[in-house]
Order: sequence, then C-alpha cells, then structure tokens
Amino acid sequence: MATEQGLQPQALGARNPELGRCGYFVERKKRFCRMTPAPGRRFCGEHGQYEEENDRKRIPCPLDPNHTIYEDQLQKHLKKCNSREKPKPVYYVQDINAGLKDVTKIPEEQVPISSLSKEELQDLIRKLKKASNGISSILKDPTLSHWALKEVLNDPKNGESAFKHLKQQASILGHMEQLHLLGPGRCFVEFGAGRGKLSHWVDTALQDTENVHFLLVERATTRFKVDGKHRKRDSIFERLQVDIQHLCLRFNFGPDSSKEKHCKKVLMIFLH
Repeated sequence: MATEQGLQPQALGARNPELGRCGYFVERKKRFCRMTPAPGRRFCGEHGQYEEENDRKRIPCPLDPNHTIYEDQLQKHLKKCNSREKPKPVYYVQDINAGLKDVTKIPEEQVPISSLSKEELQDLIRKLKKASNGISSILKDPTLSHWALKEVLNDPKNGESAFKHLKQQASILGHMEQLHLLGPGRCFVEFGAGRGKLSHWVDTALQDTENVHFLLVERATTRFKVDGKHRKRDSIFERLQVDIQHLCLRFNFGPDSSKEKHCKKVLMIFLH
C-alpha cells in the first residue's frame, strides 16, 4: 500500500482499507483514504498516480490548486471546472449605477465657524432659519408592527439582536400595509437581501395572494437562505447575485419578461 511517506501501513499499525475504499494510507490522519475508487481500481482519483498500471500524471488545477486533475485532460477540465470565470448574467452591466466617471469633483472648502466674521455668522443663521422654516421640531416615532411577526416577536428564545431585526421588519411591513403596498400583481425587489428574511415576512403577510414575484439581490454568497422554504408555494423567489453597482433591472422587467405580464407594480425594499 502507498503512503505519504512511502511506509507500509503495517509498520504503522494500520489495518486494511475499508471494503470499496481507496488503498492510499494517509499518514497525517493515521488512516486510509475514504474516497471511493473507480471500478477495478485500488486508488481514488486523487491518489490514482499510485496505481501500479497507471502512468498518467495528476497535477494541481491551475484555476483552483485545492484539487488535482489528469494532465492529459487539462484543456477539457478547464472548460467545466467550477472555479472557471463564468459568463456574466444579462442583468449585469458594468458600473451602470456607479454615476458619471468623467465629472470632476470639486471639494468644498470647509472652514470652522469660529473663523467667520460677525456678518458672515449672522448671514449663516438667517439661511439656517429660512431652510428650517416649517419643519416640525417634534420627532414622532414612526415604528409600526404587523400581525405576520406577532408570534416571533413574542418568542423569548430570540436574543436582543434578533428581536431588533424582527421589530424593524415588522415596522416595514406595517408601513407597507398602511400605504396599501401589499397586494397581488407585485414584484418586490429586496436589496442586500442576505438570507432573504424581509422577503420571507412580506410573503407571509401576503398569504395566498396571486401573481407575486420576489427578486432577492445580494452580491455575496449566502448560506442558510430562507427563500428555499417557499419553493412549493405560489410566490416566485429569484436570486440575483450581483452588486447593485452593476445591476440593470431593465432585463428583468422588459417586454419579453414573464414578470411584465404579471407584475403591475415593482417595489424596492431593504433593511439596513
């Protein structure tokens, strides 16, 4: 049997490999490799170079050295390797939301108030009073709530951080309901969706409403997504992995889009 150091596993007190498993002994782990070899082979693909009748050479993948490939299959592998650069989706348009690049920014000169003359200070006060005229100085708490989150808001298992986010989501839903934004024939675009919790609660609030579509925009790869729970329901959930800087929604709501037929209104939602 082959080992990392060329030692026989018997010398290391190792037993024979499990039935149907690779015969390569991994000294670092003090056990045999547990990968399954191809029919008629003693070693798996990663350790195939130890096959006595096999003179094919394995090399690290140039796109991802964490796995190896047969050297004579390099070109074929590069076309299907999961680490290859994939074609950009239709909704990706480079820097479409980045603003004008050719505009020269002129930084405004900042001076301390203490350096202003009496006349300049009085002029500044007049401008501030004029700008603030009619603005109510009493701040109202606009926090609302929604029945869809009533149960989880009262769940004592939720910690302080979770409760804060649930309260914010409930308030957003409360405002949406107050503005009559929850209804059929709508597409909700959630920016910075993360796990998709906000869309999840919007869908819960909509219950059995028809013709509802969700676009969850998130630039990072996200684990433990909750939109997978809605695959068997009437609502359609779609994820767009892209930075908002490069997101062009024209391709999602154009005349050839299925959403154009069902979504009469498009609403942007986010929680930050």
